[in-house]
Amino acid sequence: NNPETQIHSKFSSNSSRTCNPTKMSEKRDASSVDFSCVNRENTLVLFDVDGTLTPYRKDATEEMRNVLKSLREKVSIGVVGGSDLKKIAEQVGGEKGPDYLFSNFDYIFAENGLTFYLNGQFKEQASILAYLGEEKLQRIINFVLRYIADLKIPKKRGNFIEYRAGMLNVSPIGRNCSQSERDEFYAYDNEKGIRNKMVEDMKKEFHDLPLTFSIGGQISIDVFPQGWDKTYCLKFVNQFKNIFFFGDRTLPGGNDYEIFNHPTTISSSVRDPEHTHSLLKQYFGV
Repeated sequence: NNPETQIHSKFSSNSSRTCNPTKMSEKRDASSVDFSCVNRENTLVLFDVDGTLTPYRKDATEEMRNVLKSLREKVSIGVVGGSDLKKIAEQVGGEKGPDYLFSNFDYIFAENGLTFYLNGQFKEQASILAYLGEEKLQRIINFVLRYIADLKIPKKRGNFIEYRAGMLNVSPIGRNCSQSERDEFYAYDNEKGIRNKMVEDMKKEFHDLPLTFSIGGQISIDVFPQGWDKTYCLKFVNQFKNIFFFGDRTLPGGNDYEIFNHPTTISSSVRDPEHTHSLLKQYFGV
C-alpha cells in the first residue's frame, strides 16, 4: 500500500473513533499521527515563511492563502520566521499586511519566536541588547562591518546589518539589493560558500560568546544567543499534542535545523511552497 494513501485515508475515516495516546519518547513523524483525531485544540501546524509558504522574499500566492484558510478550519496554525513582523506580514499577507496575519493565524512568531503574538495580541519580546549588553553587541557589529568591507563578491549594496529585537541579521551583499541581485548572490553563494565561510569565521572570532550563527533565506545570516533559534517558540505551544513544522532550511547551519530536529515536532523538509501544499494535501486533505 502507498503510505501517502494510508495517511490520507486516516484523516478521511470516521472521526468518532477512539483516539489512542501517542508515546513521546522519540522523534515523531507523520506516520505516528492519527489524522482522524486532529483538531484545533490538539494540533498546531507551524510554517517557516521564505521558501516554505512563499518564494524567497516574494508574496504568498492566493492559492496558498486559500489552502491555509482551509487548514485553519481543521487545526491551529502559526508562522515562525526569522524576519520581523513587518517583513513576514508583507510576504504572507501582501497588501493586507499585519491585518491578514492577525486574522488568519493563531500564532505569529517573528524573529525566530522572540517576538510573539497570539490571536492578534502582542505577548512578549526578547532583547539581544539586554542579553549581551552594548559593549559585546558593538564588538559583533564592528567585526561584521570590517569583514564585509574586505569581502570580494560581485556586488554590494547597503544595509549590511539589520538590528532586530532578538537578533542581528547580517547580509554580505546588503538587504538593499534588488530581487535579481538577490537571486544572483544566492547562486554565487551556493557555488562559493560565502556565508558558510563567514559563519565559520564568526564562530572562531566569538568563541567566547554564547551565540548561534544561522544561515537563512537567500542572502543573510542570523546572529542570536544560543537557544534563541526557532525552538524558542515551542515553550509557548506545549499544550498541543501534535506540533507539525514545515521548513526548507533544515540542514545543519540552516535556521530551520533546530526546530526541524526537535523531539516534539513532526517535521517536514520542503523544497518550495508547491511542495508544502502537496504535503498539506497528503496529511490534512486541504
